[in-house]
Parts: sequence; C-alpha cells; structure tokens
Amino acid sequence: MTYLIEGESGDWEVVIGLEVHAQITSEAKLFSGAATAFGAEPNSQVSLVDAAMPGMLPVINEHCVAQAVKTGLGLNAEINLHSVFERKNYFYPDLPQGYQISQFQYPVVGAGVVVLDMPEGLREIGIERLHMEQDAGKSLHDQDPKRTFIDLNRSGVALMEIVSKPDLRSPDEVGAYLRKLRAILRYLGTCDGNMEQGSLRCDANVSVRHPGEELRTRAEIKNVNSVRFVMQAIEFEARRQVELYEDGGEVTQETRLYDPNTGETRSMRSKEEAHDYRYFPDPDLLPLDITQDFVDEISATLPELPDAKKARFIDAYGLSAGDAAQLVAEQETADYFEVVVSAGGDAKLAANWTIHELSAVLNKQGLDIGDSPVDAEALGKLVGLIADGTISGRIAKDVFEVMIDEGGDPETIVADKSLKQITDTGEIEAVIDQVIADNPEQAEQFRGGNPKVGGWFVGQVMRATGGKANPAAVNELLKKKLG
Repeated sequence: MTYLIEGESGDWEVVIGLEVHAQITSEAKLFSGAATAFGAEPNSQVSLVDAAMPGMLPVINEHCVAQAVKTGLGLNAEINLHSVFERKNYFYPDLPQGYQISQFQYPVVGAGVVVLDMPEGLREIGIERLHMEQDAGKSLHDQDPKRTFIDLNRSGVALMEIVSKPDLRSPDEVGAYLRKLRAILRYLGTCDGNMEQGSLRCDANVSVRHPGEELRTRAEIKNVNSVRFVMQAIEFEARRQVELYEDGGEVTQETRLYDPNTGETRSMRSKEEAHDYRYFPDPDLLPLDITQDFVDEISATLPELPDAKKARFIDAYGLSAGDAAQLVAEQETADYFEVVVSAGGDAKLAANWTIHELSAVLNKQGLDIGDSPVDAEALGKLVGLIADGTISGRIAKDVFEVMIDEGGDPETIVADKSLKQITDTGEIEAVIDQVIADNPEQAEQFRGGNPKVGGWFVGQVMRATGGKANPAAVNELLKKKLG
C-alpha cells in the first residue's frame, strides 16, 4: 500500500534515508583498551587515549574490524579490503580531541541490501555504506541546575554507522527496516541492539515531493532511540514539510530533534555539509588493509540469518510465511520454538503455542523469552500431549496455567489431576444418550433444521465430562444420534 500525504496541491510522497549508529559488541574500545561495560561509574572507563591526552596514539582494535566485516557480510554488502580512517573536525564539550576518528571517502563496507517482508510483498532497501567510527562522550545536563557534567565512558566506544539509501517511503517501512536490521545485528552478535541503553541509535533524513519529482531538501532528525519514536518523528516531520510547502515556504537543510512528550520535531542547528567537517586522513593511523582470507574466515563463521531461517521454517516445518516471520524475528524465540518442536513433534501446534499462548504470558508479565516461566522442553511435552490425543486443546490451557503458576512436568500434571482425554467412544456415547434424553425439546429443534442447537449439545457433553471428552468424537457421535 502506497503511503501518500494529501495536500491542496496534490499527493506528497515521503522519502526517507536512515543512518543507524550501532555500538560494536566488544570488551574494549575502538582505539584503546578501556572497558565498554554499560552502567559503570562516570569516567571510570577512560584511557589516556579516550581523554585525548597529548602524545597518546590510537591503536586499532582488530576485533572491532572483524565485527564490522561480519556485519557487512550479514547485509550482503561489498567488503572493501582497503579503507581509511579520517578526522571529522568539529567541537563539542564531550569530544575531547576536537575531532572524531571516522571513515568518509573509503569505508570498510560498501553497498548492501536489507529485505523487508511487508504486507504487500518483499521490499529491498539499499545499504549505501557501513563505516566505523568512535563515539563521543556524554553531556549530563540534569545533575546540577547551573553546570553541565561530562562523562567520557562512551568516548572512543566503537560504532558502526549503517547508512541506507533513500529507499524508504513510509513510517511503517522504517519500523520494519529497523526491526530487521536489529535482528540481523543480534543474530550476528555484532551489536546487542539495546536502544534503551543507547547501543542502537537512529538519525532519519526526511524529505517530501510530489510523486515523480526530483528529490527536495531534506531535514535530519537526530539521535532517536526507539523504533516507535522514529516512526512518530517521521510522520510529524513529513506533515510539517508538506504544510510548509503548501503555504509557499521552503524546507531548510537542518538538524532537528524529536520530543516524544509533544510528538513534534524542533530545529537544533543548520545541517553541516561534508566539507564543513574538513575531513582528512588521520596521520596517526595507517590505512586499514585486510586480506580476502581474513574476510573468508569471518564468512565461514556466519550463523543462519533471519531470512534463511524463515525459509527453512517454511520448508521444513510447513509453517505459514507469517508465523515463520514472527518466530525468526528474535533468535531466542526461533531457538525456543525448535526445542518445542523436537520435544512435541507437531510444528504447527508448536508455532501456535509459542506465538500466541506463550507470548501472551510473557507480554503480561513483562518477560523476555529467555526468562519464560515454562521452558521449551516442557512446552514441547504439552504440545505432544495435544498431538497424540492425550488431552484436548482446552484442557491443555488449564495445564499450561498450572505450569506457569507452579511449574512442573505436563505429563505429571495431567496424571495427578486426572485430565486425560476421554477417547472411549462407549463412554462418550453414554454421556450423549443421557444429554439427549434430558433435553428432548432441543433434540427436536436440531432435527427440525436448527443446526445451532448442535453446538449447544456439544457444550453440554463437554460440560458433563469436565471438558475431557474428545471433541471430534463428540461431534461425530452427536450427528449420528441426532440425525
């Protein structure tokens, strides 16, 4: 479905490109051995290099390079064997050097692609580049009413900036792109994707145009740390630009901030061009030259990524594309599901219970699947009891509640509470005969052509058996008795 904004002069198309800053999973910073753990005391993880002390020289962290290459491979991108670190010159209080070491003209990763599974079909979003750079520190404005404090723990932390092409056309596509990119990074183990802790941040470049026009001036929304907020910011900014054009104004190239409390973007500063940063190769760092063997070794370690796993789930387990997509969105969920299948034997039942019943409990309790009160093998056993007819789906929900509240093995719970499904047709037939005998008027209504009464009879039989009668057997015997 095409996303267009209606204006007095016609429809407007939104054009969006994203710059995602992903913190590289590494125990040390990009150019120093300082630690990177989140939540440490301010300024407790700062080396002399991070603090830009005179004479301190940066030394490249090979692990960070490998993580960037691994990410590029996961994005089906070109890996550049030759890349260059450059100085990006600007002043900010929490940037001790007065410049940021980044990559500009020669990044480590070139063009790639992220495939989105949208309701209307697959969408390919181009990746323009991925380059490495060091993070700045953090200014703390809320510690004192008159002063700003500086925490340099983040200074020098390794980042990957993943720049998309301006291929995105709606807030929904942006949401799907960010979730997919986050999943790929987490599968690869190159970034934990924790937006709340700042290890994944997004800048959004937004412009609008009438369909078919050349690109117009864009505004950049800076440092948004929630998928929902990014989508809201783009929605507001696009409509702001449309209203500006419709009123005869012009959009200026600027950096804007999003305020989630008001749902609005506001101007921060005029947007710098590349030449404003006076990029030049960092004289303290040699060009980064890697070998094809280095790339091939990393390629051999790549895990099964979301798209490949989704295809396998569809082919091997007979799942729908929608169910497979939900299961592979998080690697922990996909792994959990496969254990459920191996223990329960029925893939479609396993998918249904993982996606619906288990997810409902986790959402209610605010838990991740790794903290599930029911482990995967136990849920698999429950699925197996349904699949082999030991219990009905209805009884399984009662057993599941016990497993959540008290723990325990589902087979033991079924035995202890005498919940085994009644499959003996003679026993079920006796109950049906009694129900029909007790309700002759309803029986005549059914024979007179009122099929809804059949459902009522099923309910009566299930009630009489405590929900333990096999529903299929009940339906079949009722048809014979009432026919």
